[in-house]
Amino acid sequence: MQVTETLNDGLKRAYQLLLTAQELDDKVNQKLAEAQPDIEMKGFRKGKVPMALLKKQFGQRILGEAMQESIDEAMGQHFEETGDRPALQPKIEMVDGENWKEGDDVTVEMSYEALPEIPEVDLKAISLEKMVVKAGEDEVNEALENLAETAQDFEPRKKGTKAKDGDQVVFDFVGRVDGEAFEGGSAEDYPLVLGSGSFIPGFEEQLVGVKAGDEPDVTVNFPEDYQAEHLAGKEAVFSCTVKEVKAPKKAEINDELAQKFGAEDLAALKADVAKRLEEEYSGAARAVMKRALLDALDEAVSFDLPPSLVEAEAKQIAHQLWHEENPEVEGHDHGEVEVSDEHTKLAERRVRLGLLLAELGQKAEVEVTDAEMTQAIMNQARQYPGQERQFFEFIQQNQQMQQQLRAPIFEDKVVDYAFELATVSEKEVSKDELQKVVETLGDE
Repeated sequence: MQVTETLNDGLKRAYQLLLTAQELDDKVNQKLAEAQPDIEMKGFRKGKVPMALLKKQFGQRILGEAMQESIDEAMGQHFEETGDRPALQPKIEMVDGENWKEGDDVTVEMSYEALPEIPEVDLKAISLEKMVVKAGEDEVNEALENLAETAQDFEPRKKGTKAKDGDQVVFDFVGRVDGEAFEGGSAEDYPLVLGSGSFIPGFEEQLVGVKAGDEPDVTVNFPEDYQAEHLAGKEAVFSCTVKEVKAPKKAEINDELAQKFGAEDLAALKADVAKRLEEEYSGAARAVMKRALLDALDEAVSFDLPPSLVEAEAKQIAHQLWHEENPEVEGHDHGEVEVSDEHTKLAERRVRLGLLLAELGQKAEVEVTDAEMTQAIMNQARQYPGQERQFFEFIQQNQQMQQQLRAPIFEDKVVDYAFELATVSEKEVSKDELQKVVETLGDE
């Protein structure tokens, strides 16, 4: 096949591939000859069907296969010889495709954007600062206080005390719609924490101020999208009998609290809390150091970027930010989102760093293991309780989803590789100092 270059402008490439009629016919004959020994046809022994008859019977189907194989082989040979790596799938168009007829030469136009040459980066020349936060006594005590609140109990208030937000009201109730009680609308000795939002909107607010012995009627409207369709949007009246009002009582910070959270005693719980806090601080500090690394890499390299990749990334950024600003709009049923200069600038950074990290990872032979992929899939599957197996099977059959899960794992491993080579100094800071830096990170 003859290959002629028709465009070489920056990263843009275009070629014309000429497959002569004779080359195509030879390819068809070769494929028929390979298949002939296994073909059976009425009136002929297996493998003895004449070539002319095979060509008449199967020629048209084999012709398309031969044409596609020839183009694929030519493309593969082209990329091997030139060393080009297309940024996206090459665009292939057959010249005069509708007017082409058997016996004609085949002319194909191939165009693509080549990935650029990535310059070398001396990772050892990069200096980074790692922020270190120790979990001090104050931080541990604050975390223990929060645990104590989550483990709170309730104790009876004095007789006649009115309920307020945060109190627990123990009561019986019967709900009616159009004067008729409905299934699931009644209970006895139900413990409801006011302000918890666990009942229909407007219900809990009407119990603020009640006391033991009161029998209020609570009137509410079921939401229009209520899961029980026969109640959706309807007004309901709940006849209530308040039996007890209880005040929240924070759990004491002692060995008993520690055992509730699976620790042997309070000392062990404190050690666990300190370890967990320092892991959280370490994760935040890593995010800060990763941003510093990416900034350093972005400043250290400069190379041409494939316009198609930048354009696609800019559109994705604009679309994502638009949905963040318009959370009420679900799906993609909306007008076109305009791409701004800021979107394009951010896209250029992401594409540049993405190509650079991919190059660094390839040269360092960084790989995502099967175990790491399995763990990532399992983590995602937990978001679909009861459907974990179906989700797992869906991912296994979907290459695009696998790539979406693999990409961040690969990036983190390349970042860790860069950390190992860079010069890293530690700086001990307070939790608040770390938090302030984290809040300034924004979008990458």
